[in-house]
Amino acid sequence: MAIDRERAERAIREFLIAVGEDPDRPGLVETPDRVARAAEEILGGYDDEPEHHLRKQFHETESEDMVIVRDIPFSSLCEHHILPFTGKAHVAYIPRAGRITGLSKIARCVNGYARRLQLQERLTSQIADAMMAELDPMGVLVVLEAEHTCMTMRGVKSAGALTMTSAVRGVFRKDIKTREEALRLLGL
Repeated sequence: MAIDRERAERAIREFLIAVGEDPDRPGLVETPDRVARAAEEILGGYDDEPEHHLRKQFHETESEDMVIVRDIPFSSLCEHHILPFTGKAHVAYIPRAGRITGLSKIARCVNGYARRLQLQERLTSQIADAMMAELDPMGVLVVLEAEHTCMTMRGVKSAGALTMTSAVRGVFRKDIKTREEALRLLGL
């Protein structure tokens, strides 16, 4: 889904007028173009199939030990206010029959889904579901922690408040000891 830049520019120009600004003043003349270009980058996840990154796989015989990638930085836009939320993703999975993916592929999957208008809850589940579908692991645990500017800049104005979400699949859901081990290793 390519962004219609001309339409986006017109909309930003109208927005500037709606908030009482003059879009023709020197500081704002190029703002509609800049915002449209930024939207192309920030919302580039619509042109991505994040799960396809996980299709780059390797076979490591007998590898059924837990794999954890933590502190994956991500940024997204809340679909309710179109304001940013930023944070870290932590992903743990247990491969089945030695089927693993490159560690950077997990980060690419996280960022592919994050670069869309999102809800943190949905983003968390999308990552876990993609891991399950593409890798067929014994289990997946995804934890996201993020600060939402819709909470820090407006409304309750709670700067520093973190929202944490988790998605638990397979053995991590069924076996509490395995889930506890993963959470301990993640430092959560």
